Amino acid sequence: MVFEEKMIMNGEPEDEEEEEEEEEEEEDMVDPLETMRQKCEEAEHCVHTRERLDHCETRVGSRSSTAEDCTEELFDFLHARDHCVSHKLFHSVK
Repeated sequence: MVFEEKMIMNGEPEDEEEEEEEEEEEEDMVDPLETMRQKCEEAEHCVHTRERLDHCETRVGSRSSTAEDCTEELFDFLHARDHCVSHKLFHSVK
């Protein structure tokens, strides 16, 4: 009876170990799409559009009040990166 109460209060030890192992496995997994995006961000065109986005964000962030946002710069960067990803991805898919 005492053992059963301890199990109810503390849970079964195996459950905790299994949950920890599952969490560790999930942390070790790397999304190949994220890896490809990172590589594409290093391409010349992506670096240029990222610099424009960073410059815009710095400019907008330094102002206390502005209607300007960096939507165009963000879309330019995402388009350049995704264009690179799509070429690399679809050439490797058969």
